[in-house]
Amino acid sequence: MKLLITGAGGQLGSAFNRELGKQKTIHYKAYSRSEMDITDSDKVEYLVAREQPDFIINTAAYTQVDLAESEQQKAYAINQTGPANLAQVCQQRGIGLVHFSTDYIFDGQQQGAWSEKDVPAPLGVYGASKLAGEEAVQQACDHYLIFRTSWMFSEFGHNFVKTMLRLGSTQEQLSVVADQFGKPTNAVEIATVVLKILAQVDNKWGIYHLAQPEPISWHGFAQAIFSAARPMVKQAIMGQAGTERAIKDQELERLMVKEVLAIPGSAYPTPAQRPANSVLDCSKVEQTFGIRLSSWRQSLADTLIALNYSIT
Repeated sequence: MKLLITGAGGQLGSAFNRELGKQKTIHYKAYSRSEMDITDSDKVEYLVAREQPDFIINTAAYTQVDLAESEQQKAYAINQTGPANLAQVCQQRGIGLVHFSTDYIFDGQQQGAWSEKDVPAPLGVYGASKLAGEEAVQQACDHYLIFRTSWMFSEFGHNFVKTMLRLGSTQEQLSVVADQFGKPTNAVEIATVVLKILAQVDNKWGIYHLAQPEPISWHGFAQAIFSAARPMVKQAIMGQAGTERAIKDQELERLMVKEVLAIPGSAYPTPAQRPANSVLDCSKVEQTFGIRLSSWRQSLADTLIALNYSIT
């Protein structure tokens, strides 16, 4: 199997790059945005023709939820036009396309978890542009896997975990929204699961929800981050004293947050409205492929270790 990865410099692309680098059975070529601009159809056609992959994994995306409200053209170019270009070349060459979407295509008004059958109604430009990308892929390509995921975090790129660690290193008290619920999902876990799915995809193409178990609020997630980090920090300081180490004690001791206050979303206004409930029902992917994602709490611990608490 040969893969072509787009968006290799991003959070999810970096996760795929790392996981693929561990094994020798899958050949792959990973391109960053500067190397392969998916909005340039001529560039896409040239590189795909040169690499001749069995699958394209598109991790390139515009993910700045608030900024998208003022950068609509850019958001749609990357999240709709780019996937359309990839889907068209995949259809022409008989290549399978893996594309990633988001829980933010839903309006959050439903009480239970969202399934693939529920009707999308995005609240902002980001969600709308991602939904447009889904539709573009479905219209242009027969062999596609669209994975809707949520609240992505990892040691790579910018994400909520790294933001909390950074803020928690400078402030004793933080306020975090407590009335928005979703499923934190680790980028490395996504990459691992998707690679397993590709090995058995057959004709099971379509849209799937892919998120790690256990819904939680942003406030609850922040508390979980600091609860996991504190004992690891203490152990590292006590156990590594006097030895040469990548983690500096003064960096570890900077985790000074003592209280995480729960606030309503209305108390933290943002340019883009967020769904109150974006919890994804992942039973379809579990039943179809016999795969269940691991706990995000374990992935969080792995991420904290990988970060080495370099939170500056």
